[in-house]
Amino acid sequence: MAFGSMHDNSRQAPMSEINVVPLVDVMLVLLIIFIITAPLLTHSVKIDLPKADSTPNLTQPEHIELAIRGDGSLFWNGEPVIQAMLTARFTAVVATSPQTELHIKADKLAHYEHVAKAMSLASKAGITKIGFITDPAE
Repeated sequence: MAFGSMHDNSRQAPMSEINVVPLVDVMLVLLIIFIITAPLLTHSVKIDLPKADSTPNLTQPEHIELAIRGDGSLFWNGEPVIQAMLTARFTAVVATSPQTELHIKADKLAHYEHVAKAMSLASKAGITKIGFITDPAE
């Protein structure tokens, strides 16, 4: 590192060496700060958490299984039913238990119109949980 020279030249060249002393000083200060603060970050608060068991909830809400064939025929829990009777049945079920779920089992050849009408009638009657049953084998 050349700070000055003993030669008395009137022409001095700019210093082209990097002064690393301030960089080392800053790095040592940061290292000391991190050494001091690191144990404080691992401090944890002791809390008594409640214990939970992983057993599934066995209380299942009542559900309706509505099957729709490709030709548009409807089946309420396995019994044939016509579309005009769906509204009355949905409202009767909701009146007895409002948490009833509707499980729709539609044939893959069934038109979407039949499925949409059944869903619309169910939601108008007050059924809020509607699900679809599919075949996982395919």
